[in-house]
Amino acid sequence: MNEQFVPIPGSERSAAPQARTGGPLPASAPVEATIVLRRRAEVPHELVTGPETIPQPELAERYGAEPADADRVRDVLEGRFGVRVTDVDLASRQMRVAGTAEQMTAAFRTELSRAASPDPFGGAPVEHRHREGALEVPAELDGLIVAVLGLDDRPQARPHLRRAQAEARQISYKPNELANVYHFPPGTDGSGQVVALLELGGGYHQEELDTYFRSLGVPTPRVTPVNVGTGRNHPGEDADDEVLLDIEVLGALAPGAQQKVYFAPNTDQGFVAAVSKAVHDTPTPAALSISWGSAEIHWTEQARAVFDEALADAAALGVTVCVAAGDDGSDDGVHDGRAHTDFPASSPHALACGGTRLDADPATGEVRSERVWGGGNGGGATGGGVSMAFGLPVWQNAAGVPHNGSGPGRGVPDVSGVADPATGYEVLVNGRRTVVGGTSAVAPLWAALTCRLVEALGRPLGMLHPLLYSGVTPGHTSRGFREINDGSNGAFRAAPGWDACTGLGVPDGVELLASLRELTSR
Repeated sequence: MNEQFVPIPGSERSAAPQARTGGPLPASAPVEATIVLRRRAEVPHELVTGPETIPQPELAERYGAEPADADRVRDVLEGRFGVRVTDVDLASRQMRVAGTAEQMTAAFRTELSRAASPDPFGGAPVEHRHREGALEVPAELDGLIVAVLGLDDRPQARPHLRRAQAEARQISYKPNELANVYHFPPGTDGSGQVVALLELGGGYHQEELDTYFRSLGVPTPRVTPVNVGTGRNHPGEDADDEVLLDIEVLGALAPGAQQKVYFAPNTDQGFVAAVSKAVHDTPTPAALSISWGSAEIHWTEQARAVFDEALADAAALGVTVCVAAGDDGSDDGVHDGRAHTDFPASSPHALACGGTRLDADPATGEVRSERVWGGGNGGGATGGGVSMAFGLPVWQNAAGVPHNGSGPGRGVPDVSGVADPATGYEVLVNGRRTVVGGTSAVAPLWAALTCRLVEALGRPLGMLHPLLYSGVTPGHTSRGFREINDGSNGAFRAAPGWDACTGLGVPDGVELLASLRELTSR
């Protein structure tokens, strides 16, 4: 009897851009992958967007995976194909599986080949497994399995960081000086909070962190590395500057918060696993900072969907997820003549962080000018635009988000902060003091502010959007923000109210705290 197979919706994968493909993967080559199972029930919209949170055990019990589904998948894969189940996590709905290339291709009806793709950091090409087309599963597992990640382990994301060009540098800031510029609430430092950072490469040395924070005159925060899959704290790689930028910006602005740094492989499988581990970890973090991403079109629909579901879990648990909006302007580096948004920033469950060019007095915090980051001689431009993958969220209905050419979509970014490397951040990377920028810096800036707001309010904030957009109308400033009305990121220009360059604007932390206190007390 012939086995009947059905396709997994959204699993179609295009050829890796600029990849050099080789021959078929040897039949005996070891392959690991992650299966994502369906939810028991959808998480209610009001739980994701509302002020109440849910404990981790209850989230797993009500909205995680069914044990019977996991057992059925195990029986089929192990019994018929020899694919081993190595780990099951019902809360995140993820099953780790391992087998040979021959077993995996038989179980999921695909072909695996060798390939080499450009390194996101500009180094030597990265060798990886490669597939094209859709994945299929045995018909009796139809609907139980919603995604299979990792069979193709091409590099998935790039860090949204820009190094300052010495000849272009105009002014730079110690990160803690930006607390004055953006009026972070006084009397707070993030004490009692845990914040998660996600890294897809690189690492740090504790001694370097001690040296850096001592030079700023602030206490060195507690920083703990967490391994995800084969990810490790591995300093000496090209991604070190991203890792150190994230830790140093966050630690300078919220030194009282404990940092947990999740290191994962740079694949769709690794990225999703890291987010899920951070969100479901104990204690639950107040914020998660993500400085990595890539254009929506570089993701499979299944990967975007399960990633977005992990961010919905974060919101239900009370975690605010701050994500860099990208550093390549309105086309997000795709260069096909169209506007593109970056994912995961384009997820409606992510607080998308755009970038500005800032001229301020570091000593007093007085702002002389602040405009959209874009078009200057420092290189790069803030990401921003209208999603082609996610519809217009209810809380953006009155924000004046333009159509994306085919209809209404999620507008990016939500918020902003300084990102232009020509007016960038002073950091210490592998013993060298340097200035860097990029929306990579804005995500930890907003994560630090979130920690201080949570500390002041005494409660988690989770998904901030309904609060930030409360009462927003086109052309009007939202409370807790200073508008940015000058500049462009390519296809979009700054304007009063929300815009696709800097969102609602840059924070006024004191006013934002007052607004949140009022809104959450109703």
